[in-house]
Amino acid sequence: MRIKPTLENYTFVLPAVIIFSIFYIIPFFWVFQLGMYDWDGILPTKTFVGLANFTEIFLHDPSWWQAMWNATYITLIALIFQNALAFLLAWACDREIRAKNFYRVVFFIPPILSEIVVGMVWRFIINDVDGANMVNRLLVSVGLGNFAHNWLSDPKTALTTVALVHCWKGFGWGFLIFLAGLQTIPRELYEAARVDGANAWQAFRKVTVPLMIPVVVLVAILTVLGTMQAFVLIIGLVGGEFAGHTSVPVLRILASMRGSSRFGYACAQGITFGMVLVIISFIQYRFSKRARQIT
Repeated sequence: MRIKPTLENYTFVLPAVIIFSIFYIIPFFWVFQLGMYDWDGILPTKTFVGLANFTEIFLHDPSWWQAMWNATYITLIALIFQNALAFLLAWACDREIRAKNFYRVVFFIPPILSEIVVGMVWRFIINDVDGANMVNRLLVSVGLGNFAHNWLSDPKTALTTVALVHCWKGFGWGFLIFLAGLQTIPRELYEAARVDGANAWQAFRKVTVPLMIPVVVLVAILTVLGTMQAFVLIIGLVGGEFAGHTSVPVLRILASMRGSSRFGYACAQGITFGMVLVIISFIQYRFSKRARQIT
């Protein structure tokens, strides 16, 4: 009598499990297997090399870890500035302000635009050493012409410029999720806090922050996973597959596949990159549990 309801419950979950297995679990093991071969991606013959590809990644490929640092730098800026901007705008639109529905639509426009188009438009705006772009013209007009230069060609500013453009492109997703989370908080809690004598800051700290922690964790995880895998926007901004000093892990994987035709090595890079993302997500989850206990 107990087995039948259990089987019925698993029947509802079975389609999702099958889809997840076909598109995630099976490809993972297949790519891991290919990562243990030396293969050019064309000829059917493969040479088994064991863990040599993974050893090369960890010990003999500084360009890979430079790309990892570039992606980490962009992600840190996105976690701090992008999500802070998204939360502040969501908090403002959650309050009773004029034209808040208009702002909700406007703030969500950047994320739905094509990444390659956004990258090319911003490249036109900021990437001209002769001062023909909007940023350099603005600097010249206010007497700061000495600061006008090619922002995407200078190694000192290129990565930060890419990170800021990425923040502009992606803050709308966090804004939408934060706004949905804020709207789920019962207004009666704020009224009760005011009755108890709490000011605006105390209500924010004691009511909003604890109830928004799961949403903040979700946005942080999505930001990390999305930003670490960003590459289309960088291609549109910098141009070229490998993007020079703004290279990121996905571009290094493409370089291994198309530049040197080392598909086995590219598979090993993909597995390594995926495991790094899993570890980061797990760490974020553990910190979120501690934060909920503290609040």
